[in-house]
Amino acid sequence: MPGDKSISHRAVLLAALAHGTTIVCNLNAGDDVARSLRAARSLGAGVETADDDMRIVGIRGDPRIAGTIDCGNSGTTMRMLMGLLAGRGAAVLDGDAALRRRPMERVAEPLRRMGADVRATPGGTAPVRVRLAPRPLRGIDYEMPVPSAQLQSALLLAGLDADGMTRVRSPLPCRDHTARLLQAMGARIQSSALSVAVERSRLQAIERLEVPGDVSAAAFFLCAAAAMPQSCLRIDDVGFNPTRSAALKAMQAMGAALSIGNERCAGFEPRADVTIAGGSELHNFSLDPQDVPNLIDDIPALCALAAVAQGRFQVRGADELRTKESDRIATIVDLLARFGVGVTATRDGLVVSGGAALRAPAAVSTHGDHRIGMMAAVLAVAARAPIRIDDAECIGTSFPGFKDAWAHAFLAGEHPA
Repeated sequence: MPGDKSISHRAVLLAALAHGTTIVCNLNAGDDVARSLRAARSLGAGVETADDDMRIVGIRGDPRIAGTIDCGNSGTTMRMLMGLLAGRGAAVLDGDAALRRRPMERVAEPLRRMGADVRATPGGTAPVRVRLAPRPLRGIDYEMPVPSAQLQSALLLAGLDADGMTRVRSPLPCRDHTARLLQAMGARIQSSALSVAVERSRLQAIERLEVPGDVSAAAFFLCAAAAMPQSCLRIDDVGFNPTRSAALKAMQAMGAALSIGNERCAGFEPRADVTIAGGSELHNFSLDPQDVPNLIDDIPALCALAAVAQGRFQVRGADELRTKESDRIATIVDLLARFGVGVTATRDGLVVSGGAALRAPAAVSTHGDHRIGMMAAVLAVAARAPIRIDDAECIGTSFPGFKDAWAHAFLAGEHPA
C-alpha cells in the first residue's frame, strides 16, 4: 500500500517545524501530500528527494511570509497549516472548488481564542487568511463539539508556540497520529483517549521516519477480496494504529475471514500484515456510532462489502461524511443505487439492504472523490463485471498507481484495465 496519507501529512509538516533533518521513508506520493510538501517548501523548509525517500530540513527561525498557498483538494493540508502558521507566519490558504466548500471556521474560531489572526470567508470556508498575531498565543482548554483529528492537530501545532498549556478534549476517541509524532519529536505532551495537551516545545528532527502502509487504502482491497469467492490476499506492512483498526474489526464482525499477523511497532506507529480470504458467508450489522470517527474514511469500502452481505448495514453518527471531498452520504447512496442495491440516506448516515444480486452499470462517476472511485472498483469486483469509472484522476490524490495495483490484485488474466 502507499504510505499512510494521514501520517504522511503530519510527517511533512512537523518535520518542517523541527530542528534538524528528517528522512521520511514511504511517504504517500499522492497529490494531497504533495500539497503539504509544497507548502513546507514555500514556508522555508528544505525539501528534496533522497533516493526513494524525502529529506526535510526544518525551517530556521519563523516561517516565511508566504503569499497564497494552494492546498488543492487537501483539507488536511489547509487545516494543519492554519495551526502551523498561527502565531508564526502569514499566508492566504486556498484550494480547488471542492475544498472551498469544506468548513474551515471550526478551526479558525478556537485559534482566534488563542490570540491568532485567522479569518475564513463569511460562509466559514476557504480562502483562509492568516496574519501575524499582534502578541504571543496563549494556551486554551478546548472541547471539540465533534471528534476531529484535523482540528485537534491544528490546535496542537499552534500550542507548540503558545504560552501555557493547550489542551484539546474530544467527545470520542479520534486518530492519535499527531500526538504520537509530537512525542517522538520531543514535545512536552500529555495524552489520553479523550484528551491531548501540549506546552511550548521545540521539536527535534527524527533521523529516519518510516510511514506504514495506508490502512484506509487497504480497506478497499480487503473488502473486494472478501466479496470474491476463492480469493486470498495478503497486504504487508499496513498501519495498525488502535485508532484506525475499527474498519478491520468491522470486516471481521461481518464474517470476513480476516487475520492479523506480524504485529510490530517500527518507530512511533504500530503496523502489521493483514490476510483475508473470500467466500465466507457475510452478514450485516449496525456500526457503533462511537467507532465511526475512527473509520470515517473506510465507510465507502464497508458499504460496498455490505452490498453483498445479508441483512441491513446501518451507519449512524456519520454526518461528517457530508463535508468530505463530496457529500459522501449522497454519493455513496447514488453509487449503490446504480448497482441495484437497496439503500436509504438518513440525516447522519445511511442504511444498506444487502444480499441481492448486483447489476453493474456501464459507467459511474467519482464526483471528484477518490474514495468513491475506489468504492466503485470494489462493487465492480463484487458484481463480476467490468465498468468504466469516469473522472478517476482524483484517486491519485491518495493512491497514485491505484489502477496498476488493482489490476495486479484482481484483474490478472481477466480484463486488460
